[in-house]
Parts: sequence; C-alpha cells; structure tokens
Amino acid sequence: MILRIRSRDGTDRITVPNAAASATVADLQRLIAATVTVPVPLQRLSLDPALLLPAGQAQPLDPAAPLASLPLANGSFVYLSYPPDARSYQPPPPKALAPAGSFGKKMTMDDLIARQIRVTRQEAPLCSAASFDRDSANAFQLYVAESLAFAVKRAGFLYGRVDAETKEVLVDFIYEPPQNGTEDMLQLMRDASEEARVDAIADGLGMRRVGLVFTQAVGRKSSETGEYTMSNREVVQAAQLQAEGGIPEWVTAVVKLEVGDDGSGDVHFEAFQMSEVCVKLFKDGVLETEIGDSDDPRLSKMRKEVIAGGKDTMEVDNDFFLVPVKISDHQGPLSTGFPIENRGLPLAMKLRAHLDRAKHLPFVKQISDFHLLLQATAMLDVKADVPALAACVRLQAEVPEGYQLLIEYLAGQT
Repeated sequence: MILRIRSRDGTDRITVPNAAASATVADLQRLIAATVTVPVPLQRLSLDPALLLPAGQAQPLDPAAPLASLPLANGSFVYLSYPPDARSYQPPPPKALAPAGSFGKKMTMDDLIARQIRVTRQEAPLCSAASFDRDSANAFQLYVAESLAFAVKRAGFLYGRVDAETKEVLVDFIYEPPQNGTEDMLQLMRDASEEARVDAIADGLGMRRVGLVFTQAVGRKSSETGEYTMSNREVVQAAQLQAEGGIPEWVTAVVKLEVGDDGSGDVHFEAFQMSEVCVKLFKDGVLETEIGDSDDPRLSKMRKEVIAGGKDTMEVDNDFFLVPVKISDHQGPLSTGFPIENRGLPLAMKLRAHLDRAKHLPFVKQISDFHLLLQATAMLDVKADVPALAACVRLQAEVPEGYQLLIEYLAGQT
C-alpha cells in the first residue's frame, strides 16, 4: 500500500509492504524516519489536514494503532508535522571563493546577491482564516462540476471584507472574468471596464477584492518527482495576482475533485496564501514566469540561484511557497439567484424573468444580487451611479425612482 505523506515541505510517498498486515502507526513512523529523514520523536501524524495549519489542532494518531484499523487505502493522505529544520539532511559545505583569472571564476555582484536569497517556509499566514459565502461557493463549484466536469480550469476573483481585528477574510461574492481554460493553463482575458464596474459595486457594498479562486482539472499534468498541491504555472499566476491585490490578507483558494478508489468524487476547497518570499521573488523578477511543456509542474524555476532547504538551487518545490489558511463558510448578505457573467449565457434575457419571479419582494431585495447588479449597471456612471445603487443594497434602503425605472426599462427591452 502506498501512502502519501503531506507535510509543510511537500508530499512524499511511503510504501508499506503488503506483508506487514500487523503494521502499526509506529512502524509507519519508522518508515517515514528512514525515507523523509525526520526523527520519530519529532513526528506528529494525523489524518486531519488541520495538523498543517499554524494552530495545528488535529487529532494525532496513536503510535500503537494498527494501520488496518484506520480508514486508509492505496494513495491515502497522512499529514505529518514536525519542528522547523527537523529533517536530518545537512546543507552542503560552503563553496570556496575562487580567485579571478585563468585558475577560477570571478564572483560577480549578481552571484553574491543570489547567494543571499534564501527561500524559507512561512509558518503562519497574514490572515487568520477565510470564510466563504455558502451560496457563492456552491454556485462556482456546481458549474465546474456539472457543466465543465472538472475537465478544464476555471477561476474567479473573490470579493468581500477583512475583519480589522481578527484579520479574517469574509468572501461574499465571486466575479468570474472572461477567460479561457485548459487542463493545465488558465488565461484571464480581463476586461478593464467591466472590472472597474465590479470594483465600483464592491465599493458601494462596503467590500473589496480579497483573493482568487481557481479549479484544477482532473487531467492535469502529473509530475514524475511526486504529488504537488499547485503547479508552477499556478504559483506564478497566484503570486502575480497577490502582488497586484495590494492587501496582506489576500487569499488564494483551490477547488479540486478528489477521486476515490471506488470511482466516487468529492469536491474539496483549500485556501492558501502565497508566502511573502514567493511574492517578493516574483516582484524582483527572480521567479521564472516562462514555463515550458517539459518542465516539472511540481517545481518553480528561478532566474538566479537561491538557497532552499539548505542548498543552492535553481528550482524550488512549490509547496515551499504555500501557507495554509483555515477555511470555513457563512451566509453572506447577497443572494445568488441571477445567472453568472461570462459563462456564455444570454444574461439580458434573464433580467425580466428574475424581476418577475421576485416581484413579491421589495425592489431593493429583488436587486440584492451582485451578478444582477453587474448586468443592470452597464449603462450607469461607474464613479457616481454604480456605487450609489450598490449602497442602497448595502443599507437595504429604498432605491431612488430613477434607478428603478432604468432597471425596469432594461428588463423590458429583453
């Protein structure tokens, strides 16, 4: 049986001999010590991924427990936690500086700077948690599961609020920009005018852009060197958008389909922050953004030599850049009944039907849907009218007659 051992330093595969029917968790720990080079006394094992969060509050496995008594199958994940620098490998000895001339290589300033770039793991995120509006998250994953069958990648920008005291990110709606996705690549064909309208609506709602969500296709490229959480392309894109996001609490969520041995599938949401080191490497131009088809998706290439895991390298395991974030859900202030933008649907034809369906509600309730507001405000002034109309929704105040007549007029044109 092969078990996947997920730690803060990546994923390793451990083979438990089939003959060891009486193998215990302690036996697994000894295999981990031999393969992953983490001493047994420093290991904490759990079947709960929460073990890898900063708080680390997860039920540990009993070393005496037989593996057969646990819900493990071929390919199952076991989560491993240990203190920083607990792996017993030693960094290579420092290279001597050779003199200039025919007998050695002259050290340039770039060489000296490269030796000072250290890629270390960030132990704690800058946001305490990420909570998703249930209806928005469900509408996103349902479309990917039922319409796209997780065959291609899909993404959206997260909008919501950041609690100033707790640093928790509250995601209240997801905007899906124009895009083109394949199994391994995602091209966001961003529309500046539409995004300006989205930001204006968010501003009126007392919200802002707080992150990115994307899906992973079931047929994504595999790595010969092991399992990976994010590909090198995803790391580059996530780092770029976090750098653009402008807030330290920016969150990146990953949605994927986990297929069991029996063929059944479960949709999983995971939340991360790209580490501060990762974003800095991107901003400084050290992180390679040009990725070839033959490159290992598990590794991010550097344009300069860096120090990672105690050794000089031009490639870094992507998991070094990921900082797990605790995830939860909540019921946000908006509804999600209106069709979602940029999915190839004729949205204009849906406005009349939506208003008729909700006509028993006050008008402000009828339009308390981000996706409807995006459609209905296409003809409004983005600096004045759009935030004003969105503010009515935020306050649940009476909508001025002029806005109401305009929306009714747009609905009547369909």
